[in-house]
Amino acid sequence: MAAVVLATAGTALDGCQRGLSTRAGAPVAGPSRAGCPPATLARAKAGVQQAEQVDVPWDGPTSGPRAVPGRTIVYVAQTMTNPGVVGVAKGVIEAATVIGWSVRVIDGQGTPAGIQAALAQAVNLEPSGIVIGGFDPGLTAQQVAQADTAHIPLIGWHAVAAPGPSTSPPLFSNITTSVGDVARLSADWVIAESDGRAGVVVFTDDSVPFARNKSELIKDELATCPGVRLLASENIPIPDATSRTPQAVSALLARFQGQWTHSVAINDLYFADAAPALRAAGRPGNAAPYNIGAGDGDPSAFQRIDSRQFQAATVPEPLSEQGWQIVDEFNRAFSHQPASGYVAPVHISTAANSGGATFWDPGGYRQAYRTIWGR
Repeated sequence: MAAVVLATAGTALDGCQRGLSTRAGAPVAGPSRAGCPPATLARAKAGVQQAEQVDVPWDGPTSGPRAVPGRTIVYVAQTMTNPGVVGVAKGVIEAATVIGWSVRVIDGQGTPAGIQAALAQAVNLEPSGIVIGGFDPGLTAQQVAQADTAHIPLIGWHAVAAPGPSTSPPLFSNITTSVGDVARLSADWVIAESDGRAGVVVFTDDSVPFARNKSELIKDELATCPGVRLLASENIPIPDATSRTPQAVSALLARFQGQWTHSVAINDLYFADAAPALRAAGRPGNAAPYNIGAGDGDPSAFQRIDSRQFQAATVPEPLSEQGWQIVDEFNRAFSHQPASGYVAPVHISTAANSGGATFWDPGGYRQAYRTIWGR
């Protein structure tokens, strides 16, 4: 059985950027009557339809090294208030229990100082491997260098923009779906759902390069349809989302009123915090703005979607599956074999295809990894 310890590290030094709003042109006229070029709209609708399929066979690794015994993993979390980070941590713990390793989780508390302290503590523990859980390794360059010097393999989750191995920073692998595909499909959902006529707000966290890159890609895809107008891009750091999002939503409602028809957020949690402000303004949960999360598909997002309360869709990460993949990648590193290179396909969940589930959990991966590890 895996031993699991939750630790807290760091001080309350707030180095995050504060919430900012940037507007896409002035004045903003809201949804355009122009719509989309037919080919653009058709492409968006086809992509969304494909991503909404649920009977997807396992297309990941089916071979690899047998389980290496007696290893210890430290999972350094950006913040355990981020549901995606928490979901992956649970997947790592579940997989470690199967393979026979121990796991310790250290919470960076969402601040640069806290994350640095958490990773320093992880390195000092001299574990077999360390997970960079949802933060920019550039924040912790000194600690990353110390881990590299100590020959402690690092595996990232949403740590850098691209999946797979990284030389700078030195990651054995970075686990994520393709951020380009997630951004494209979340924007395409807006294009398809609105039939090419929408006024959109994007919620992002510019303090995290992964999130900033995702939101820029979302805006680029929205711009392929002239009938979709970007009303605002709201920069709200994830640790500040609970306190700042309701205020931002109230201001957006006052500024744009009926022009605001759709939203895309880099993380579903923004809509948990937006719901009270939308409800207080008298907005029905199943009406505009129609909201889609471009990650991570936590249980509360599925609950909002299934109950049609202020969120219509999510592009969920397969969080548990990615936790299992992290353990498998470490096993490959410990066996001196290359990373698997696997990237999970992108999926869109709605009330019509969720089946009442509270997270996206594609089939096949547990048995596949058990077979690989001989467990």
